[in-house]
Amino acid sequence: MANRQAPAATPPAVVPLPTRFLTPEDVAALFGVPLETVYQWRRKRTGPPGFRVGRHLRYHPDAVAQWVTEQTHQAA
Repeated sequence: MANRQAPAATPPAVVPLPTRFLTPEDVAALFGVPLETVYQWRRKRTGPPGFRVGRHLRYHPDAVAQWVTEQTHQAA
């Protein structure tokens, strides 16, 4: 019998992120989750890292992309 190797896993499609800082509403829409979930992730420190601009919460698109990469590697 021929030695067959399993096909290499295909990485998930890359979703282009906006070039501006993201709001919590943007992050919720990006992942298709309720806004409250984004705030829970922040309280529990399990979601993408955010930062404050005055009283406004923002997310850097690169930090969100890195968080997604970390989540996909943990799930594998």
